Amino acid sequence: MATNTKSPKPLNVLVMAAGLGTRMKSGRAKVLHELGGAPLIAHVVRAAQTLDPRSIIVIVGHQAEEVERAVLDEVGELGSFVMQAKQRGTGDAVESARSVLANSESLVLVLSGDVPMIRAETLRKFIEHHNNARAACSILSVRLENPTGYGRIVRDENGTFRKIVEQRDATDEERQVKEINSGIYCFEAKELYEALLKVEPKNEQGEYYLTDVPEIILAGGEAVSVYLHNDAREVYGVNTRAELAEFENLVRRSAIRKLMLEGGVTFIDPSHSYISFEARIGRDSIIYPNVTIEGKSVIGEGCVIRSGARITNSRLGDEVVVKDYSIIVDSQIESKCAVGPFAHLRMNTTLEEKATVGNFVEVKKSRLKRGTKAMHLTYLGDATIGERTNIGAGTVTCNYDGVNKHETIIEDDVKVGSDTMLVAPVRVGARSMTGAGSVVTKDVPPDSLVAGVPAEVKKKIRG
Repeated sequence: MATNTKSPKPLNVLVMAAGLGTRMKSGRAKVLHELGGAPLIAHVVRAAQTLDPRSIIVIVGHQAEEVERAVLDEVGELGSFVMQAKQRGTGDAVESARSVLANSESLVLVLSGDVPMIRAETLRKFIEHHNNARAACSILSVRLENPTGYGRIVRDENGTFRKIVEQRDATDEERQVKEINSGIYCFEAKELYEALLKVEPKNEQGEYYLTDVPEIILAGGEAVSVYLHNDAREVYGVNTRAELAEFENLVRRSAIRKLMLEGGVTFIDPSHSYISFEARIGRDSIIYPNVTIEGKSVIGEGCVIRSGARITNSRLGDEVVVKDYSIIVDSQIESKCAVGPFAHLRMNTTLEEKATVGNFVEVKKSRLKRGTKAMHLTYLGDATIGERTNIGAGTVTCNYDGVNKHETIIEDDVKVGSDTMLVAPVRVGARSMTGAGSVVTKDVPPDSLVAGVPAEVKKKIRG
């Protein structure tokens, strides 16, 4: 029989994200450092969003505007913010949201913005545990072989929760405890904010500890429950760049393994490929070493991605070949296209079916229609190029006049000669040709051969 994981009260999620994170040795707030191509805070609020909360309230401080932007990009209007003006501990952070939550008659789930591996499934089970225990406070704990640096869960002789003690305030005996506080809590809002009024900074740092709240609630006669979770990796916080690199490696290996086992994707050398956990790759695609696929990229079936390629937030159809050291960013490649080697596609470029972009070709904000080819040493910017057109080596769309960008339109079945300069705005009519070295400054009629500097019509090709 299915269990009811929904809280009897509305759920508000409170995410602590005000600190700078001094151990990162960085000018950026810790929660803005990226894992798998997304800020740490984005991973946390993404998991929270799946719990169907009333709101996700983020406590901000350092670089508040940037943190807010990262949250809103991920969860939109579900996100809201409170400011912690001075970072005086975790208790002070939660106190910052008093005006929003103290009278909310809700369940408050407290998360940390630097714990990116926490899974929504784990949080659901935790909330279910809290509701079943009918507790005023629940703490998610794990056991570590080396718990150094973490607050310990101290229990009495019956195994019942007694208190949380921080590492630096613990006795030698308490430091032997291997069960640690993850920093993830469920509170009944009213009990939480009543207990916070009694927290005092009686510790080495002179800070207001949220970890004092469960003991205060317990002393007030309310129930405090501990949920012992079996996967410590989920609750690890990122505190240093070395830890961030370890997490990155874990995320990468997990994404690749899933694609191989469940997606039918071949990796020639999995240890030397970087694949975003948000990327999707179709079966029978082959990924060569040193490939980077970032963001929410989608790769179709039967594709071949050669060594050194980087694909970011782009969509590839089926049977696309991306040759060595090509870059594709924010673009769409339809089925049976070929790109590269050493090609660069960016800013919403589109290649329609069977189009080809060859070596040292850059395409920016342009559309190449079905069967069109640009094989060598070419720049195509702000251009629309018709079907079955051939772009000769060294062609440049001169799209910038020093103030504005202008569009080049090349119609179907055109042959553009090598080293042609197309000075936009300009249109080349269907079935026309340009001679090698031409500088095209005015529209070319259909079925015409133009050549020269500036290019002039030399003859009609047909009709």
